[in-house]
Amino acid sequence: MPTLTALPVEILILVLETLGLHEMTALCLTCHSLNSLVTEYGWSIYLRSNPRPSCSLSKARSLWSPYTRVRYDVLSDAAWTEPEFIARPLSRAWPGNHQPILAISPSRLIVGVGSNLCSYRFGTSPSPSAAPPVSFEGAVSLSNTSQRPRNITALTFIDDGGLDCTLNVAFQDGAMERVRLWPVTNNKNDITAPSLSCTRDIIAPIPEADFIESFSTQSGTILSLSANGTASLTATNLSSASASASSTISLKSRSWVSLLSLTSSTPYAAFGCSSTTPLAVHALTSAGELSPRPLALLHTKKGADLPFDQLPASAVYGIAQGPLNSPWGASPQIVVSGWYDGQVRVYDLRSSSRASPSPSPSPGPNDAPGDAPTRPPPAPLRPVLSLADRWSYEPIYSVACGGGSAAHIAAGTARHSVVSFWDVRAPGTGWSVHAPGNDPSPVYSVVLESSRFFGVTQSRPFVYDFGPDVSLDTYPALPQVRGIDNLKHKKGSNRATYHTLRYAHNSSGLCHEH
Repeated sequence: MPTLTALPVEILILVLETLGLHEMTALCLTCHSLNSLVTEYGWSIYLRSNPRPSCSLSKARSLWSPYTRVRYDVLSDAAWTEPEFIARPLSRAWPGNHQPILAISPSRLIVGVGSNLCSYRFGTSPSPSAAPPVSFEGAVSLSNTSQRPRNITALTFIDDGGLDCTLNVAFQDGAMERVRLWPVTNNKNDITAPSLSCTRDIIAPIPEADFIESFSTQSGTILSLSANGTASLTATNLSSASASASSTISLKSRSWVSLLSLTSSTPYAAFGCSSTTPLAVHALTSAGELSPRPLALLHTKKGADLPFDQLPASAVYGIAQGPLNSPWGASPQIVVSGWYDGQVRVYDLRSSSRASPSPSPSPGPNDAPGDAPTRPPPAPLRPVLSLADRWSYEPIYSVACGGGSAAHIAAGTARHSVVSFWDVRAPGTGWSVHAPGNDPSPVYSVVLESSRFFGVTQSRPFVYDFGPDVSLDTYPALPQVRGIDNLKHKKGSNRATYHTLRYAHNSSGLCHEH
């Protein structure tokens, strides 16, 4: 009687491509031959079908076997369903209140706070049974004078051939710099002492007393958005920091955040601002320029049914591409946004769920007699999903996607250092948690990976780690300080985590200690 092992390997590989985790595991337990087949081919196939993008884990994962990577992902996904995580502050509270921002690469996490850059380097674990460590690499000051520090308003890594040490940094005084970070060791008696140095090149500042509010980069292209609504596309040029913008448009609104997507079937840039059209998507032309006319206007479900001249004003502070594992597929045309009214709205740019067609073209206020009528704006696009914490009406300041099963959305809110999480496959099971220390602050910037969430408040950066084998040494130890900064270790035997308060959105709203 023919058996499965009698089939050619090529056929068996095709069979493996149709199997899920439980079927693959059962096949491993069948016999030595099929165990070897799954070990050699099956786990790699599973990983390709179930990606878990994670900058902070990328170096460690490159050293792990496919089975070890699958094991890590399965345990992390299980922790997300509980939810069960380790909460760690990455520093003591900074003096004063700040509006920090995060940038991440496969090598390090950068926190821009005040006029300083703080770097946390990602390491590789000594064994698969230890979580990949994160260490404090050092800090550099970008202040020109000690009397008048200038605040960083935006920063982003740019492609530097895999070195992961080059950033564009924007300041509130309108200045911009290209910064290259270099780890150094000054103390010969302590080779582990963290220290960081940098080189700085001036980038031409933007005119008219404006400043950059947001950067978004992809494939060597930088999208910058100023506070006054000037959006510019620039190609990365490592040999010169003075590259001129290849395309510029004006949104004519107070602007907050941008998102560049070059992998979409129609490349686009999305902009969040304060106006009656707070979320607009502009296509990139075949010449790589920003179209001045929006491709789509994304509005609330209620607002999309109103005439264009009666749309209510609102604001969008956070934009991200949708999670890879969602009901709408892993498409770059899924846009997630955080709004002033406390809701997270998800849009599918492929959707036909729009308001009634816009009115016919009519002469614009600046049109001369005989001119062609001005084209009307596109009909507003309705969200395909709206999410909210029913116990909080605070604005959403930041959003990110990833998490367990690559199906989660994270949102940083405007008060009490609260972060909300939703699984888009079961959006009614959302939950929220206060950051360690419970700072009375917004969560200004967030990064969500497969097993790690990084956030930052006015006082400190922090991490929630859902991965296995996290220990006291996985993250930097905090120095002893005088005074009280509200940090408390969690009660019980696990000293690797700190006290946080968590509540479910569909519960009574009472917080539970985590």
